[in-house]
Amino acid sequence: MGCSNCSSDGGTPRGCKNNGTCSSGGCNKLEVFDWLSNIMLPTGQTPYDIVEVRFKNSRKGFYRNAKGIGLSVGDVVVVETSPGHDVGVVSVTGELARIQIKKKSPGFKPLEAKKIMRIAEQEDIDKWIKARSLEKEVMYQSRTLAVNLNLEMKISDVEYQGDLSKATFYYTAEGRVDFRQLIKDMADKFRIRIEMRQIGSRQEASRLGGIGSCGRELCCSTWLTDFRSVSTSAARYQQLSLNPQKLAGQCGKLKCCLNYELDMYLDAVKAFPKADTKLHTEKGAAYHIKTDVFRKQMWYAYEGDSASGLVPLNPERVREIMKMNQDGKKPKELNEYVAEVKIKEPDYENVVGQDSLNRFEHAFKKNKNKKKKTGGNRPAEAVKSGDNTQQPKAANPNQNSNQGHRPQANSGNQTTSENTNNQQRRNKRPNNRRRPNQNNSGNESPQ
Repeated sequence: MGCSNCSSDGGTPRGCKNNGTCSSGGCNKLEVFDWLSNIMLPTGQTPYDIVEVRFKNSRKGFYRNAKGIGLSVGDVVVVETSPGHDVGVVSVTGELARIQIKKKSPGFKPLEAKKIMRIAEQEDIDKWIKARSLEKEVMYQSRTLAVNLNLEMKISDVEYQGDLSKATFYYTAEGRVDFRQLIKDMADKFRIRIEMRQIGSRQEASRLGGIGSCGRELCCSTWLTDFRSVSTSAARYQQLSLNPQKLAGQCGKLKCCLNYELDMYLDAVKAFPKADTKLHTEKGAAYHIKTDVFRKQMWYAYEGDSASGLVPLNPERVREIMKMNQDGKKPKELNEYVAEVKIKEPDYENVVGQDSLNRFEHAFKKNKNKKKKTGGNRPAEAVKSGDNTQQPKAANPNQNSNQGHRPQANSGNQTTSENTNNQQRRNKRPNNRRRPNQNNSGNESPQ
């Protein structure tokens, strides 16, 4: 769903300039839909006083509404921090906030939650906007300072506090980094309190965002909150090629979407026999190459015989051959047990109740054949008479060429060229085989 912050205001789009078409649902990441907002509380029960506040990118926190301020989703509030205060946007209120606390922080103690000071005033919002405008330039300058100190780290993001008294620098590094001198240099240059926080590659991608190979926004920056470990075994179970360029995401790690369908593949693989067992035949031993989970087929190839190609077998056939090998028997060859694959062709005619895509082909072929019989765009009488020259339709043989295209009137029993051409067309119809007659008035009809 689109967010309301991007709607046009007097012809000028606001927010992220997407005009409500951003797939994340809002101008900030990890937007939450309050599905309990329309449910009334029981009589005598007070609303839950803990709300969830969202800050830059995906950072969120729970704060207590001790003053009983009437808050709703989207309100800009000022919250307590140490030191100073920060500005954020309310993302979850009411009973849904209680559920979020139990889900994300089972041992969360509401008494230790910091308080919401007030709804942000215009002065607070102006400082907040100024802080956001300084972050990009400060990040570039801090990277320069880190390069001058030869530190093996990458500063990926900077987040200013709402009161401009503190800045948090997020960085990624392979190992431990001694950035004590860097903090001193940045404190002298920016005149603020510095906090360094190391994050992983996946957290960096979730903060920065981007477009994945599927063409959609990254899952970690739109809705995914937990980063489960992804191993290459997930690709093996799904019969994917172990190509690092295809399996890696924007963060350089294995894609999180490899775990989405893993459970389904694990359940489906249980119906297949073990793939590490060779099938012994009179022609030779065959080993497993790949498994097609959807078609329920296992592909085998003979050792040292690449010319025979791959042989597809059903799991039942494979178990039958394995049982024969256990009994000391060998089949003649695997081709006797080849599974016949019947692929049902989809019906492309009127799939969703629409007209056929080739509904104009018959009319097109009919017109094309008609043009071939009549000689293309030439008139039929010119083709039938054998004359390849095409004369003007209203030409008069008695007319002088210097008089232009205006025909002259004939006197007496002379007929005009137009009447002559009409008479000639009637005489040259397909069902009339008579030769064209010449005009008895002495004027020959134009050929």
